[in-house]
Amino acid sequence: MSASTPILQVSQLRCSIGGQQVVEDVTFDVPATGITAVLGRNGVGKTSTLRGILGLIHRRGEVVLAGERISGLATHRIVQRGVGYVPEDREIFSKLTVAENLALAERQRAPRREFVAELFPDLVERRDQLAGTLSGGQQQMVSVARALLNDNQLLLVDEPTKGLAPMIVGEVADALLEASKVVPILLVEQNLEVVKQLADGAIVIGGGRVVHTGNAREILADQELTRRLLGVHTEAHA
Repeated sequence: MSASTPILQVSQLRCSIGGQQVVEDVTFDVPATGITAVLGRNGVGKTSTLRGILGLIHRRGEVVLAGERISGLATHRIVQRGVGYVPEDREIFSKLTVAENLALAERQRAPRREFVAELFPDLVERRDQLAGTLSGGQQQMVSVARALLNDNQLLLVDEPTKGLAPMIVGEVADALLEASKVVPILLVEQNLEVVKQLADGAIVIGGGRVVHTGNAREILADQELTRRLLGVHTEAHA
């Protein structure tokens, strides 16, 4: 696949939870390189869009990964085809060690352990520590590391810096930037400074629909556009 061909194509995605529509009609492409941000106010359907792509919630529409239609597949089949997922609430196994959490995520014969160890040296030192005793930032690193162990075609990363101390936010952002050199990332993120640091393109969702797409830095540099689309001024938000 060439770099100009999208790694993911989402067309007329509609998702519901318990019979309630949460994503109305979402269409966008994700480039095969770099980081693409999904932006929007709270409650507009950003997380539901990621979950719909993975088949974690009821969805209709078409999702194509590297030329293969995956919208009719079960979640585990989509993961097997190379979609890694870092959920908003981390979902680590708190009563298992760091090493055991990582081992459970391995699904290929030669997992990228050295790559992960270079990105997260703190996890190497804490490999025998129970994951539930880690700080919030360290737990987030475990969640990201699990997704990076396998040779994925795409990572879906949901709110990786939410609730983290500023210094840890920087570490997680640096790790994602390094990871994006080997795998494209679709990133839901509310911290606009992190978006400006990491993202190339941006998809803005409003009311369960895509309302704007473009260069992430250009969107966030436009104060009026940012206020209208996201409800914030970038200077005040920063």
